[in-house]
Amino acid sequence: MLPIRYLLAVLYALGPLPLLFAQQTVSISSPDKSIVLSISNVQTGAVTYKVSYKGKKVIEPSGVGFVLSKPNVSLTQFTIASADSSTKDETWKPVWGEVSQIRNHYKELALTLADKGSSGIKVLVRFRVFDDGVGFRYEFPQQTALTHFIVADEKTQFALAADHKTFWQPGDYDSNEYLYNTTRLSEVDATVASNKEKDTALKSLIGPNAVQTPLLFKTGDGLYISIYEAALINYPVMHLQLNKKTLTLTSQLVPDAVGNKAYLQTPTQTPWRTIIVSDRATDILASKLILNLNEPSTIADPSWIKPQKFVGMWWEMHIGKATWEKAGGKHGANTQNVKKYIDFAAKYGFDGVLVEGWNVGWEDWFGNWKENVFDFVTPYPDYNLDSLTTYAQSKGVRIIMHHETSGSVTNYERRMDAAFQYMVKEGINTVKTGYVGRIIPRGEHHDGQWMVSHYQRVAEKAAQYKIMIDSHESAHPTGLHRTYPNWMASEAARGSEFNNAPTLGITPEHTTILPFTRMLGGPMDFTPGLFRFNLNQFDSTRTQRVRTTLAKQLALYITLYSPLQMAADLPENYEKHLDAFQFIHDVPVDWDDTKIIAAEPGDYLTIARKTKGKDSWFLGQSPMKTAVTSRLISISWSPEKPTWLPFTEMLSPPIGRPILKPT
Repeated sequence: MLPIRYLLAVLYALGPLPLLFAQQTVSISSPDKSIVLSISNVQTGAVTYKVSYKGKKVIEPSGVGFVLSKPNVSLTQFTIASADSSTKDETWKPVWGEVSQIRNHYKELALTLADKGSSGIKVLVRFRVFDDGVGFRYEFPQQTALTHFIVADEKTQFALAADHKTFWQPGDYDSNEYLYNTTRLSEVDATVASNKEKDTALKSLIGPNAVQTPLLFKTGDGLYISIYEAALINYPVMHLQLNKKTLTLTSQLVPDAVGNKAYLQTPTQTPWRTIIVSDRATDILASKLILNLNEPSTIADPSWIKPQKFVGMWWEMHIGKATWEKAGGKHGANTQNVKKYIDFAAKYGFDGVLVEGWNVGWEDWFGNWKENVFDFVTPYPDYNLDSLTTYAQSKGVRIIMHHETSGSVTNYERRMDAAFQYMVKEGINTVKTGYVGRIIPRGEHHDGQWMVSHYQRVAEKAAQYKIMIDSHESAHPTGLHRTYPNWMASEAARGSEFNNAPTLGITPEHTTILPFTRMLGGPMDFTPGLFRFNLNQFDSTRTQRVRTTLAKQLALYITLYSPLQMAADLPENYEKHLDAFQFIHDVPVDWDDTKIIAAEPGDYLTIARKTKGKDSWFLGQSPMKTAVTSRLISISWSPEKPTWLPFTEMLSPPIGRPILKPT
C-alpha cells in the first residue's frame, strides 16, 4: 500500500490517468480508454464514484458505505488512508462454456478508507475497470478495530443520469420467477407488477420501489447499461431500492429471520458490484466481466464434468398425464414408464433421463413447511432404481437424480452425504436440486446469506463425490460456475414450466430479455423443446396454449445457453416431428466460439455458435416483437454440408435461401 500522496506516480506508471487531488478525486480508465471511473472524497468524508463511457454519463456520483449493527457504527464518512494500483492481462480456459478461452484484462485501483469517526475501522474498496464495464467490492482486512461484525445495511448507490428505459422485475426475497417489465425507471411499481403474477408459488415482495438485479437500462443516447453482482459467496443477494425523485438505486440486502443482513468475520469481502456498459447491445451479451470477477476453478481435475442433453419424466406431470406422488394411481416415476424414456434417450442419442417423483414423500411435501419430508434414498415401491440404473447403463444412458427439498434445507444438509453416496452407488453423476416452498430454518429466505452459503456447500459437497449440479429455485447465479464448474446450471428465473401456468405464461419478449439480464450470471435450465402447444392432451378442460412456434423452440437451444439442455416434451410428441427433433439431436451443448450477430432486448436475438472441437456452426434467432411467429429460425452449417440448412416458420416472406458460412 502507498500513501495517497504517492498514488499519482504509481498511476502514471500505468499511463496518463488524470488525478485532481485539489478536489480529492482519482480517475482511472479502462485499457481501451472508453470507460473512465472517478472516485472522490469530499470534505464531509463521503466517498463517491462515477462512471462514463465514451464521454457519456453512465453512473452519476454515487455513495459507498455500510451501517453495522455490531459494533453499532455507520461507515459512510471516510478519509483515504492509502491506495494501490495494478494492471492484469491474462487468458484462461473454462471447463465448458460458450467460448474456448476468455481474456481477463483490467486496470485495478484499491483504496483503503479509514472511518472518519472514532471506530478506527478500515475498509478497502477494490475497483476493476474493464473495456466493457466496472466491478468493485468491499474488503474488510484483519484489524484490531473489527473482528466479528453484523451488517445492518450496505449503502452502495447507483445514481442514473436520466429516466432510462428499464427492464426490471419486482424485488422479492424468495422468487425470481417473474416476467420482465419494460417501463421508464420512474414508472417502476413492483406492487402492481407482482399483483399481476398469479402463478408464482411463493412471494416475499420487498416494496413498491424495489427491483431485482440484474437490472438493464437503455438510455436515450444509445447506451445499454447492466447493474448486477459477481461472486456471491457468504453474503445475501443484492436487490435495489429506487428513489424516484433522484433516480438513485441503493442496495437492498436480503435479511434473515431477525432482520440482520450478514454475519461476517475479518478478513472478508463482499461480492462484486458490477456495471456493464456499451453502445452496442451485442457487447452486453458477449461480456465476460462477471466470469472474470470470479475465482478460478477449485476442481483440479475436471475431466468427469461433462455437458449433456437429456430427456425427462417431468413435463407429463405438468400437463396432467401423471403425478409426482404415488397416491392417486397416476404415478409417473414407475419402472416401466421410465424404461420407455431410457429407450427413447438411447434411440436418439441423449445422455440422460431425469426422473422426478421417484422417492417417497411427495404426498406431503408442498406448502406444509415441514421439516422431514424426503430422505433422498428411499424409492417408491413401483420404482426399481437398481434395475433401472443397470438398464440405463446397458443402453449408454444415465439416470439423472432429483432432490426436491421442499424448502426443508436443514433436512437436506443432514442427509446430503448419504444422498450423494447413494447416487455414486447407483452410478448416477448428475442431480437436479429443488427448493420449492418456504425455507427451513424458518424465517430464512431463498436469497439470504444462509441459503447462499447452502448452495455453495451443495456444490462443494457434490464435487467431492464427482457429481454435477442443476439447481432450481435457487438465488440468481453470479458466475460461480467458473469456481465450481460442476455447478453447471440453475433455473433462477421464469422457465418453460410456466408455459403451463393458467394466467401469464411465457411472453415472446421474455426469452429475448433473459440473455441481457439473468443469463449474464450463468447458464439457465430453461427446459426448452416443447412441440405440442395445446396443453389439453390429457385433460380436455385445460385451455392453456404455449405462445411459441416449433422453430422458436429449436432456436432456444442456441439463444439460451446451458451445458445441461433438456428436451422437455413427451417422446410421443417428438416422434410426430422427427424432422424438427433432429435439430435437438444435432445441436451441441458445448462450444468453441460464439458470435452475437444482432440483438435488441425485448425484440430479437441472433446468435451463431461453433461446435466444440469441430468446424460446424449453429445459428438461432429468437422472435421479432412485431409478431409471435414472425422470423423464427434455427439453422446449422457444417463443412460436410457447406450451406446453411434452415428450419423456419414465418408469417411473411420466407427466407429459405442458403446463407454463407459465418466469418
